[in-house]
Amino acid sequence: MSIISDFNDEEKRKVLEDLTSNAKQIQDDLLKEILTLNAGTEYLQSFLHGRSAKELFKKNVPIVTYNDVKSYMARVVNGEPSDIISILPITNFFISSGTSGGVNKMIPSNNKILEGYAFVLDLLSHVITMHVKGVEKGKGMLFFFASLETSTPDGLPVGSATSWYLKSDYFKNRPSSWYYSYTSPDEVMLGSDSKQSLYCHLLCGLVQRDEVVRIGSIFASSIVRAIKFLEDSWKELCWNIRSGHLSEWITDSDCRNSVSIILGGQPRPELSDKIEKICRKSSWKGIVTKLWPQIKFIDAIFTGSMEQYVPTLNYYCNDLPLVSTIYVASESVFGISIDPLCKPEDVSYTFMPNLAYFEFIPMEGDSNDHVVDLVDVKLGCSYKVFVTTLWGLYRMRIGDIVQVTGFYNKAPQFRFVGRESVVLSIQTDKTSEEDLFKAVNRAKLVLESSGLRLVYFTSSTDVSSSPGHYVIYWELKAENKDIKGIEFNYDKTLFLECCLAMEDSLDDEYKYGRVQETIGPLEIKVVNEGTFDSLMNLSISNGTSISQYKTPTYITSEKSLQVLETNVVARFSNTQN
Repeated sequence: MSIISDFNDEEKRKVLEDLTSNAKQIQDDLLKEILTLNAGTEYLQSFLHGRSAKELFKKNVPIVTYNDVKSYMARVVNGEPSDIISILPITNFFISSGTSGGVNKMIPSNNKILEGYAFVLDLLSHVITMHVKGVEKGKGMLFFFASLETSTPDGLPVGSATSWYLKSDYFKNRPSSWYYSYTSPDEVMLGSDSKQSLYCHLLCGLVQRDEVVRIGSIFASSIVRAIKFLEDSWKELCWNIRSGHLSEWITDSDCRNSVSIILGGQPRPELSDKIEKICRKSSWKGIVTKLWPQIKFIDAIFTGSMEQYVPTLNYYCNDLPLVSTIYVASESVFGISIDPLCKPEDVSYTFMPNLAYFEFIPMEGDSNDHVVDLVDVKLGCSYKVFVTTLWGLYRMRIGDIVQVTGFYNKAPQFRFVGRESVVLSIQTDKTSEEDLFKAVNRAKLVLESSGLRLVYFTSSTDVSSSPGHYVIYWELKAENKDIKGIEFNYDKTLFLECCLAMEDSLDDEYKYGRVQETIGPLEIKVVNEGTFDSLMNLSISNGTSISQYKTPTYITSEKSLQVLETNVVARFSNTQN
């Protein structure tokens, strides 16, 4: 529970108003607290010499990336005292979701970040109640999954942020309000096998289908994956509902016992018949609203790399509101959406000034001389974000680019633009994540009339031959047909048009490289259904939680590329300049 868990809606509204009206003072007070506590740490001592003045901090402490300070974190991981970087003890390390090319980072943490997360969830419960009528009368079917933890040589837990929250006292002792009422028992979320947990999540949600008012997960991709799993498993799920007994392959004892209590050994043939009738239909368009008739919205992150899943979820969900509630990363919690029913492309997050100390570099500048504080950002301008926290991060760039869209009282609101690093480059071309999304969306328009839907994509560069070229991996879904039944030679013209559409949407530098033949033709590689699940499983085997996993926009990992390449079923390349 957070400090506002027991507050009523009016009291929570006042907290939100006070926070956003006094953003500058709260930010200054938080920085003072951080520096007063940590000025004597080995890391800050070399820059501040034991002092804690804001001006000295701004002048002397460098803006860094994860790689710049990785060695300090590695020392704590390997057993040295955490006061190298933080006076408040580091209690665990988060494994990041691997957005940057599929490479995970290990981020230090402690209970302060959990306090902030619990606080933000309680604020969100208020915001959603104000915008969605009747939501407090039902339950959420939330696809939360804990991952297996490892530990540092000194015994500190290493795992995903999601897992740590699910195993924490904040989750165990969560408030009894609607926002924390779930169809699945905690034992399902904490299960040791993600496939068994996903099956049980769906089973519990189907048994309680008339009580479900929201479906959610951390990321939109997890919900798409759950629907795909349902497509493959609905017959068995119906058998479980009809018989009142759980399938024998569910062997996780805690998971099995808790779900068996929900089933109660009670046969439900009428419910099974209803679900079976819905699932047997040839088209699954709107399947979510048919199976869960009381549902009011889908709750997940739909911004950034998750935008690619919006068309798929609109198809399955009959254009239910897709609600992006929270801006969070492994490094910190940042803010919330106070207009939850807006369209995903219009989402802006109001940064909460009590969560971390936020600073920004304008996109046109990249030095300490151009740094601005939270309250000094300008409407319409884009910035790179960096944070200072109570868990050992100081002026760390998180790699995100945001744009100021407005202010709520004195607190700025930001639209997530994309990742800071260039995603694809062969020569002088620099294709960003945002550029790549636009190109893929252009190609999607070409696919629309074909009965094919793009479910997942990622990218890479191939420089094994000269000139090098962009490679885009696609996993497709065919209406009423297995992807293996598609005659790709017959559809060659369609995919070449997709290649052309993508290349046409890229910038002049890319097009110049194509004309000069310093960049080769863009290549689309279609992979088998389930390939991106295999990609996810590889990441999970390295410690990422299934609910935290995001498909990387750009792949550099040799193992990940091998998974993709061994599943390629067709390839298309535009040979025109």
